Amino acid sequence: MADHNELGAIGEAIAVAFLEDKGYKIKAINWKRRRLEVDIIAEHQSILVFAEVKTRSTNRFGEPEESVTDKKEKLLVEAASAYCDEMDYEEEIRFDIISITLKPALDIRHFEDAFFPGWDEG
Repeated sequence: MADHNELGAIGEAIAVAFLEDKGYKIKAINWKRRRLEVDIIAEHQSILVFAEVKTRSTNRFGEPEESVTDKKEKLLVEAASAYCDEMDYEEEIRFDIISITLKPALDIRHFEDAFFPGWDEG
């Protein structure tokens, strides 16, 4: 496995533990359908949460959450739609980003409602 894949797996494991500690019920990890993928799907307070986990060893080249592009957001929305269709889920959903930096000390930031599908800031 490539270093970035190992780093991603470490970050996802940290994020799962972090969410569980906050009372989230994990529904799926690395859910995939064709080219679509969601790092973590969890339920919290009757809301289905689709979480993108971004992990970096340091923030030397920027914060992890800065790497969630518009394209990534669109793919996450498509994946959420596919998951909801598959599960026949029609209730409230939310998109979160979990940003993890490992050094110099573990830093976890959770951005709830990180973006809204179809909403353009510009």
